[in-house]
Order: sequence, then C-alpha cells, then structure tokens
Amino acid sequence: MLTPTLRRQAIVIVATLATAYVASHFFRAANATIGLDLMRDIGIGPEALGALTGAFFFGFSAMQIPCGILFDRYGPRRTVFAMLLIAIAGGTVFTLARDPTTLLVGRALMGAGFGVMLIGSMVVISRWFPSDRFATLSSMVLSIGLVGNLIATTPLALASETVGWRTAFAGMVVFTAIAAIAVWLIVRDAPPGHPFLARERESIASVARGLTEVFRNPQLPFIMALNFCNYACTFTIQGLWGGPYLQEVHGLTKTAFGNVLLAAVVAYMIGQLVIGPLDRVFDTRKRIAIIGTLVIAGMNAVMALTPAPPLWLAVGVIVGIGLISPSSTMVLAHGRATFADRLVGRGIATLNTSVMLGVACMQSVSGFIIGAFERLPGGARPEIAYRTLFGVLAVVLVVAVAVYSRSKDIRPSDELKARAAA
Repeated sequence: MLTPTLRRQAIVIVATLATAYVASHFFRAANATIGLDLMRDIGIGPEALGALTGAFFFGFSAMQIPCGILFDRYGPRRTVFAMLLIAIAGGTVFTLARDPTTLLVGRALMGAGFGVMLIGSMVVISRWFPSDRFATLSSMVLSIGLVGNLIATTPLALASETVGWRTAFAGMVVFTAIAAIAVWLIVRDAPPGHPFLARERESIASVARGLTEVFRNPQLPFIMALNFCNYACTFTIQGLWGGPYLQEVHGLTKTAFGNVLLAAVVAYMIGQLVIGPLDRVFDTRKRIAIIGTLVIAGMNAVMALTPAPPLWLAVGVIVGIGLISPSSTMVLAHGRATFADRLVGRGIATLNTSVMLGVACMQSVSGFIIGAFERLPGGARPEIAYRTLFGVLAVVLVVAVAVYSRSKDIRPSDELKARAAA
C-alpha cells in the first residue's frame, strides 16, 4: 500500500512516461497528414508509402521482446532512456532524408526507439499500482500520448504549409530529447520495498526459461490474434489512409482533412477515458473487447458497401472508429492478467509485439491494395480502391474476433480475490 507521498511520486513518474509517449504517437501518425507530400517530394507511390509507414512498426515490433527482457533485467528507467536516444537518431535521419531508403532507415530507427514507451509505462504501472487499476491507468497513458496524434493532424498540416514538414519534425526531435532527459531524472523502476529492487539478476538461461513460460501460456494465441488485428485495422485508417481518402475521394484540403483526423484523435482520447474503467464496471474485459471490435468492423463494412458515401458519413465513420478503438486496450489488459508478476515485462512485450507487427503488416499490405487500382486522370486513386481497403479491414476484424472468442475471460473481481487470498 502506497503512502500519499509515494502515490504522488508514482503519478509524476507515470505522467513523465506518458509525456514522452507523445512523441511516439506524433511520429507514427504523421504520415496520414504528410503522406501525399512525401509521395510528391521523394517521388514514391502508395506501395512505397505503405512500406515506409509500416517500417516504423516493424522496428517497433522487433524491439518488444528484447525490451521486455531488458525491463525485467535492468528496469524501465535505463531501458527507456537508452532507447529514446535511438528514437532521436531515427527522427534526425528521417528529417534530413532525401531518398526513400534513408526515410525507411529513419522510420525503422524511430519505431525501434519508441517501441519501449508503452511497455515501459505498463511495467511501471504494474509495479507501482494494484492490478485492478492497470486498464484505467494504461488508458490514461494512452490518452496523454494521443496528444502526439493531435499534433500530427491540423497543427502538422498548418506547419507543413508554412515552414515545411521537415522543420516540424525537427521540433519534435528536440521535444523527444527533452523528454528523454526527464525520464532519466524522474522515473524510478519500483516503489521502495518492491521485490524487483531486491531481485537477483537473471541468468541468460533463466531469461530463456521465462520467455518459454510466456510462449507456453495457453491463452496467448487467442489473445494475440485480436491484438494483431484490432489496432492494426484502426491505425491503417487513422494513421495512414484516412487523410488521402478524404482528400482524393471527397476533395478536402490538407487543413480540412487534418481537422477530421484531429476530431478522430479527440474521440480516441475520450474513448480511452470512458472505456478504460469499464472492465471494473462490468467485471469483464473480453466482452468489451469483442463488442468494440465488432462495432469497428461494422463501420468499415458500411464504408465498403456504400458507393459514393456522403462526406458526413465518411467523417462520422472515421471519428466513430476513433471513439470505439480504445476497446483494444482491454485486450492488452486481458493478456497482462494471464502472466505472473515476475514475467510482466516479457509478457506485455510479447503482447505488444503482436500489436505492432500487425500494424506493420497491415499498413504494408494496404499500400498494395490501394496501389492495385489505376489512377484517375487527375492522378488520384479511385473510390473503389479505398472501399476495397475498408472491406478487407472489416473481414480481418471479424475473423480475429472469432479466434479471440475462444479465450478465457479473467475478471477484475477474480484478481482482487486472488490478491486478498495471497
């Protein structure tokens, strides 16, 4: 039980990590706003843009399990600080890049460096707060991090039109450097007296046994199936093709579609705050995740099956997906509850690997889906290209729910009873 002083310290620590997480969300989402600029300035097509955007998440996913091991071995403070230095290097490379290969390297480095942020925050939450607060506090971290998505919408659109996207990116690289310093100065791995602080450093063999234990978790395949697809399908629209769709199909200006993406991010933030505590309200995580995912699949299906949808419908779906997509947090909370505390770093890292690998794959595939259709005389992609993408996303989500439905729900009330009995 934390004293009032330690509780305040814990809140400051989590807030510091969440603030650093802002940069991760900015860089991952920025291509939805500047994607057409990149295609024009660097001379690439939609397939290359999809691969370029996905590179962030390939780098991100590649570092999840290694960072989970580092969290359990060295702690979040040192791990997050070191990896943020890599993210800073990646942001600098991307900002200065003049060719597709250098852009790709910069995006991959950014993804690898920022790959620690969410897991680091969740590990700190797990060690400083009771387990029944995990979903709520994780949602708060995600909500603060989404400020980065907000900056990547209308503000980035305005900045790119006035000073250029490179100058805007340089400013966020500086912000990331300041955030890294704050993490080093403020973050602490665990409260006084926590077993992590008195641990014996694991041997390589022990680390391997821990990973084996994680992978043998019988619930893991079912949970990872929805983890792989849920956020991936949402972010393919919110973080890549939402802006080009609104510009090419509905004729919106960069600032106008930036405002729509801004509204979607605000809806996402509201959704995080509303959906995050629902597991304790309804005493379930699995059902919330399933219902939320099916709603998102339904909205994608509407866009796929509606020829020439009015602008209000397109905007409503994009914003609505933002509002409901925080239901994916319940899948992570569900997965975290299946792991023992000593495996929390590796367990959450494994779950987050499936999330980010899913985004990387889906965004790369989406570029080929859009690129499979011939351009219109003016150079824009036809509406059917985007409708096909919406349809694919709907089908993927329904299949993922079918697999996830085989998992066993772990209720917050069960965790409280287990802790009381311990």
